[in-house]
Parts: sequence; structure tokens; C-alpha cells
Amino acid sequence: MAPFSSEIVRSQPLGSRLKAHAGFKVTALFFFGVAFFAGYFLLLKFPVFTVTVMPVTALDRLITFRPGALLLYFSLWPYVSLVPGLIAEKGEIIAFYRTAGWLCLAGFAFFFFWPTVVAPLDIDWSGQRVFSQLKAVDGSGNACPSLHVAFAVFCALLLHRRLREIGDRGFARGVSWAWCAGIVYSTLATKQHVAIDVLAGAVLGAVGAAVHLRGATKRNLRGFRS
Repeated sequence: MAPFSSEIVRSQPLGSRLKAHAGFKVTALFFFGVAFFAGYFLLLKFPVFTVTVMPVTALDRLITFRPGALLLYFSLWPYVSLVPGLIAEKGEIIAFYRTAGWLCLAGFAFFFFWPTVVAPLDIDWSGQRVFSQLKAVDGSGNACPSLHVAFAVFCALLLHRRLREIGDRGFARGVSWAWCAGIVYSTLATKQHVAIDVLAGAVLGAVGAAVHLRGATKRNLRGFRS
């Protein structure tokens, strides 16, 4: 097995990294998305246990409803795709989706055993066409932990390391963290989640990233020994 090192990573141009296993990346992202939404909506539409309404905090009252934040909210998916997109090794792509899958299952376990919902707000959604459609499809269930935030934080931490490895001097990582912060903010500004959901999601995402990065370090060490 060829050793995996920072020197090898930096020697790969960005274009070649994006093209590496492109078909596999697109296919994996598609099937991961299908599996995620199938499980998500199944739990959303058919809760087994009593649904808990999440409490509103001072932070939730401070952050007002901002329709314009919806674009940031939906930008999670292109943001998530950046991580496998920057990986050139097929084994690492598989490892990413394996960890992402466990992250989903952890969130789904919460949704199954402790279904939660955001309290309805006094907002006329009929004047917000896109929001009314979002509410009709997604509602405000599967609230805690926020998997939206979990995946944003998970990917931000992985991107931080990946961008540093390929030679970023700080600009790209700064943009990445700003994007992540925008996504987190959007979950509150669109009123899809409350602050407690966001905190729980951030913790879940950070734990998932720590587990994945620790596994990546072990895989790298095995590569050096081979």
C-alpha cells in the first residue's frame, strides 16, 4: 500500500482531486441522499412515541424570522458535497460516507425514541410560498438534534483538515467556517430549529468528526507501515 502523507496530498492538483472517482462520488452522494431522506421522512411522518415540543430560549427570541436565510439553509447540500469532492482516495470517500451514515443513525435514534418538534409560530406562511411548501413537506419535526447543524459542523471540521493538508493558507478555511456559521444561523432564522436543537446538533457533528479524523489518522499510520 502506498503511504498517505501530507506531501502526497499537496502534490495532487485541485482539478485532479475533483475528477478522481467522479462517477463514484456522484453515485454515492445520490444514494446517500435517498437513504437519508427515506429514513428521515419515515420517522417524521410516523412517530412511535409522544412528541415533545422543544422549549424556546432567549436566543430564539433574539433571532427573528428571516426569509432570506432560506438560501443558506438549502446550501447545506452543496457544502456537504465538498468533503468527498476534495478526496482523491476511494477508500477515504467510503470512510466518509460510513461515518456520515453512523451520524444519521445516531440522529435517527433520537428521533425514534424521543420525537421532537418546534412549536408553531404566529407567522402567516401563505405569504411565503417557498416556506409554505417547506413546512408542508418537512414541517418542524425531527427537531433535536438538528441534523442540519450536525452535518454542517461535521463537514466544517473535516474540510478544515482537508484544506490545510492541500496547502490552504487560511482563506479557504475561513470561507468554509463562515459558510458553516451561515448554515447554523439559517436553522434559527428560518425557525426550523431552536437553540437547543442547534447545540445538540453541533455536539453530534463534532463527535462524528472526531471519530472520523481519529480513524483517518489510524488509516494513515497503517499506510506508512505497509
